[in-house]
Amino acid sequence: MHQNKFLLLVILLFSTAIITAQKPQKPNSVIIYNQIQKLNFLGSVLYIAAHPDDENTRLISYLANDQKARTGYLSLTRGDGGQNLIGPQLRELLGVIRTQELIEARKIDGGEQFFSRANDFGFSKNPEETLNIWDEQKVLSDVVWTIRKFQPDVIINRFDHRTAGTTHGHHTSSAILSTKSFDLTNDPTVFPEQLKWVTPWQAKRQFFNTSWWFYGSQEKFDAANKNKMTTIKTGVYYTNLGKSNQEIAALSRSSHQSQGFGATGSRGEDTEYLEFINGNPLKDKNNIFEGIDTTWNRVQGGKAIGILVTEVIAKYNFQNPSASIPELIKVYKMIQSLDESHWKTIKTNELKNIIAGCSGLYLEAAATNQEAYPGSIVNLKLEAINRSTVAMDLISVTSQPDAKNTLLNKPLQFNKDETMAVDLQLPSDIEYTQPYWLKEKASVGMYTVTNQQNIGIPDIIRNVKLFFNIKIEDIIIPFEQMVVYKYNDNVKGEMYNYLDIVPEVTSSILDKVSLFNSEKNKAIAVKVKAGKDAIQGVLQLDLPQDWTVSPASIPFTLDKKGMEQVVYFNVTPPSQPTEVYAKSEVTIANKKYNKDQIIIDYSHITKQQILPDAEAKFIRLDLKMNNQKIGYIMGAGDEVPGSLKQMGYQVSLLNPDEITTEKLESLDVIITGIRAYNTVQVLANKQKILLDFVKNGKTMMVQYNTPSDALPANIAPYPLKISRDRVTEEDAAVKFLAPNHPVLNYPNKITAEDFKGWKQEQGLYYPDSYDANFTPIISSSDKGESAKKGALLVAQYGKGYYIYTGLSFFRELPEGVSGAYRLLSNIISLHNPTTIPNQKVKP
Repeated sequence: MHQNKFLLLVILLFSTAIITAQKPQKPNSVIIYNQIQKLNFLGSVLYIAAHPDDENTRLISYLANDQKARTGYLSLTRGDGGQNLIGPQLRELLGVIRTQELIEARKIDGGEQFFSRANDFGFSKNPEETLNIWDEQKVLSDVVWTIRKFQPDVIINRFDHRTAGTTHGHHTSSAILSTKSFDLTNDPTVFPEQLKWVTPWQAKRQFFNTSWWFYGSQEKFDAANKNKMTTIKTGVYYTNLGKSNQEIAALSRSSHQSQGFGATGSRGEDTEYLEFINGNPLKDKNNIFEGIDTTWNRVQGGKAIGILVTEVIAKYNFQNPSASIPELIKVYKMIQSLDESHWKTIKTNELKNIIAGCSGLYLEAAATNQEAYPGSIVNLKLEAINRSTVAMDLISVTSQPDAKNTLLNKPLQFNKDETMAVDLQLPSDIEYTQPYWLKEKASVGMYTVTNQQNIGIPDIIRNVKLFFNIKIEDIIIPFEQMVVYKYNDNVKGEMYNYLDIVPEVTSSILDKVSLFNSEKNKAIAVKVKAGKDAIQGVLQLDLPQDWTVSPASIPFTLDKKGMEQVVYFNVTPPSQPTEVYAKSEVTIANKKYNKDQIIIDYSHITKQQILPDAEAKFIRLDLKMNNQKIGYIMGAGDEVPGSLKQMGYQVSLLNPDEITTEKLESLDVIITGIRAYNTVQVLANKQKILLDFVKNGKTMMVQYNTPSDALPANIAPYPLKISRDRVTEEDAAVKFLAPNHPVLNYPNKITAEDFKGWKQEQGLYYPDSYDANFTPIISSSDKGESAKKGALLVAQYGKGYYIYTGLSFFRELPEGVSGAYRLLSNIISLHNPTTIPNQKVKP
């Protein structure tokens, strides 16, 4: 009993250990040596900015790998408001992807990742708007919490807190909140509720990571007064890794695939500049840790530890890292005897990884299935192998969350692979696997996280794990392993995913937006999926009383876990326009289930499960349209083709390489997806065919592209220059510049009501100059700015129409914004002859 109590105490003490990738890490002797060096450095730096990709990976890599400092990056948001270059996911789902990309980036550059609860609501032009939409006090609280928890000696801001209005409002806000928090973190009267888990903390100094970019040009930066700046030479070549610091940073940067930020590594000299902001000024401008004891001497009783680690480093044998284990075990014991908790926890976790690496200790807990449901038994195959001559015994394994301790007392002999089977009982009330910040409804500016201890944790919180309690010499060390699912792919080989806890059953209304143009009923498809074997239940589709659903319920039977069945309900809308949410609900033995299951699975990130409410938006609207055949050319990725099909159009996805005059003959309209000309280079070679399509009497609509020298000169039939103009206030008042133009009148009469309820923004990257042949249709502006007229430009070219638009159809259509559907129908209908006169407005 006494031994078991001791083991549980140790497990609880170190249960906050940083979780490694689901694919096992197998460090070589060089990496292990670097880890031991890092073990002897007790200094930390926290880098603070607003978004995924804002971080300076060159500086983070240098601090983590050259200085051996514990280096963290606090991104206030998860990048939810951006665009996606690899798929259709936007908003919260994009934030899930970018969260994982940041986690992968930190694995490469050696940093750690943190977040606040701030929701990236899209581009903001000033910090006043940002801090108004965010809950300023809550985000400030999160910054203070992260600093108190991480305890950085040095804080570095990516952005300048003094330059409101000159860059993204989120950027400036991150620096404002970081700067404001510098002295607050050490004041026990500030957010005192946090002190149940953390203590006040004061960083030594704070910098702004400036560069020529903030000055507008290299020439201006060269001429700037640099008396308050520290220079750091980051162009280091790591001989033991065979890479320059910039090459590591580029690999890290390239993790941001959803943003298209693949980077090419460079070599040679490189300099970073840090402008002093707060705290103790530097005398030695080359040492940001000046006056900070970064040795073990900073911890009471730690001096002897530092001496011993120094000896381990000096005697390290690259051919036989296991020779260091006896001394490392002594270090481990010494660390456990410390009273101080912060560095004790950090260095214990580092040391466990080092000991495992030195011994070639491989531990794995693999489930026989990738998904399990609450209350079920998970069958595990355990593997343990000691690939060193150091004596080890596997005393027991302790599973969580069932706290079951299985005694084994099994010697781990040199290079003998030990396998065993263990069953893990899941509690009936275990939480499903999902991003914790998405469990509750969010506001426009903030995610809801009520558990203070969860705030800032970067990843999904996974509670199913095993501790291999291994005795080395006379001490038992618990090595934590997350439960994984392992399988073999015939092409990729060995593959890993984490074990996911799933609902016993999920359902999904397949079309997340359903349009009803009349009072006629419509078949609505709902998919039900089994999370376990042998499910029998009843599925219902819930709608307000003025909507009719038939049948009232549908019974189903699913024999095997993972099986799916699609059923259909006939839905009749009311006579008047309205917007409602339909919800699907499954009942099994008087228990109700109302979750959808969304899987995000890209090869560069960990597979993710999201469990939103099983609902969809139903819209009864007044939508008139014609029967055009549409060809859609995908760009960076959007869901517009699905929305067009939902409207009732016949849509063909066009392969840009196969575009010919003959293949376009049967089409009436061509639409290019967002950023198509930025991302599909072959389009430049097809532009004459596309413009001839217009010239011969058809319609082409080009959705927004970003300014680039690589854009084809003939992106439009007449001169047009794309700018960075945008209207970020989605409720900005719209003025009709050409009220008699067909695009505002046929087949739907467009009014100001059609621009109500837009999400995140009205539009982006509007042209700011264009030929007189273009008719600007609308204008609007953010508060305090001049009117922007480039949101929707229409030109007659030959017998047809060419339309360029920066309006955010790619956001509005999947959100079910009625006015966006009506306006798009009018654009698509432009090639139809009408009696409505065209009205020209000069740009």
